[in-house]
Amino acid sequence: MNPIAFYIFNTPVHWYGLIIGAGLILAMVLAMFLMQFRGFKRDTPLEIILWLFIPAVIGARLYFLIFNGGPWDVRAFYIWEGGLAIYGAIIGGAAGLAVWCLIKKVNFLRIADVVIPCVALGQAIGRWGNYVNEEVFGMEITNPEFQCFPWAVFITRTGNWHMATFFYESIANLVIVAVLVIMLKKVRIKGIVLASYFILYGLVRFALEFVRLESLMLGSVPISQIVSGLLVGGGITLLIVQLVRYKKGKEQPVETVPFKPEPKQK
Repeated sequence: MNPIAFYIFNTPVHWYGLIIGAGLILAMVLAMFLMQFRGFKRDTPLEIILWLFIPAVIGARLYFLIFNGGPWDVRAFYIWEGGLAIYGAIIGGAAGLAVWCLIKKVNFLRIADVVIPCVALGQAIGRWGNYVNEEVFGMEITNPEFQCFPWAVFITRTGNWHMATFFYESIANLVIVAVLVIMLKKVRIKGIVLASYFILYGLVRFALEFVRLESLMLGSVPISQIVSGLLVGGGITLLIVQLVRYKKGKEQPVETVPFKPEPKQK
């Protein structure tokens, strides 16, 4: 597939950027519907988007460059060619959100529970950018019966069929989104939704790294597998801490509000 969608005055517009942009827009739309479940205004995502998006892009690119060994020339800015790492985006976005929370005096866990299902939705959509760029694929599939989508994708530069790991992760993320949204509506303890994302996505990514090729490495081990293990451990720890705090009365339940369309302005 041609990575360039179209041209504007001889300037190429890449599918990768369009897909990432679509993921961002849909994530914001979802956030606007979910904010009320933690007592925020529906326009809160419009207020915090730059606090999250810019640090997330910077973090995603730096993470990739550090563990990929570059490039450290002008190509370091060519993000439309791929090379954005989701764990770097999560770290950068979390840092930006933490700064916003400090300025606005908002509990981090309270809003992170709302943001994280939207992050998972953005991941699910953004993975299709990897399809366009022919990246994030898995081991070669030699059985002709499985040399077709969704089991496999044909990679031009290798001339072979490979496991469609980008698609596997995209579907897994959609399932995670559904689970987290249900939890956000039902669970009234801060941090539980965030902890569940850490555990669920950490397990998915840890498993996929066994079959994924071209992973960023730390020595002989995929760095994402190490981070995934830490993410699962951190999620379990956060889950236990918040449940214990709630049981001891140190954590007050969050008031949830049923969805109601905002009244029209007269």
